[in-house]
Amino acid sequence: MEHEFWHTRWANKEIGFHQGTVNQYLREHWSSLGGYPEDTVLVPLCGKAHDMWWLHDLGHPVIGVELSEVACKDFFEEGATSAKVHPGQPFTVFRHDSLQLWCGDFFQLVPDDVRHVRLVYDRAALIALPPAMRREYVAHLTAVTPDDLRILLITLDYDNREMQGPPFNVSDEEVHNLYGADYHISKLVTQHLAKDDPFAKRRGLSSATESVFMLTRKD
Repeated sequence: MEHEFWHTRWANKEIGFHQGTVNQYLREHWSSLGGYPEDTVLVPLCGKAHDMWWLHDLGHPVIGVELSEVACKDFFEEGATSAKVHPGQPFTVFRHDSLQLWCGDFFQLVPDDVRHVRLVYDRAALIALPPAMRREYVAHLTAVTPDDLRILLITLDYDNREMQGPPFNVSDEEVHNLYGADYHISKLVTQHLAKDDPFAKRRGLSSATESVFMLTRKD
């Protein structure tokens, strides 16, 4: 997706992908990663997700990466919290305590930026990208992060004849195709969305599934 697409979505408040509460799968399955409170968590394409406050309240240092400055400002304003802003290139950093939002292009991250990261939470990054960019995203994430990385990944799958993303449909098969060479993959749960689910109903989906995966880097 072009940068302007996301800037326009945020400017026009077209953010149906935003969840106003902490994600239930995060609450239920975060402990599966076996991380420690001091482990730094990377949240790619984070938007203004409340999930980051939840992770921060567990004690984790958090680095969210988000293209939209609107989303970064809204995150702290809606959390009734001020942030110190450090302008820079390629990222402007919004910082409060050990929670940071890096405003800029995820693909500009370099290994030194995320050298302390041990855990990744991906609810809205992979499914936000069209197929070609998903492969680029996984390759870049793998290239810049440390070798002992663990990921909690949430995907959405549906019949793409019924809806045009984002969020895009990502099948279990694609997860294995994208990550299988470098990660051990464990599916933790799959949940079917009913026709009357608010998201499915709003987007005209007859059925859809959400799945949660734990990924650990291979030796």
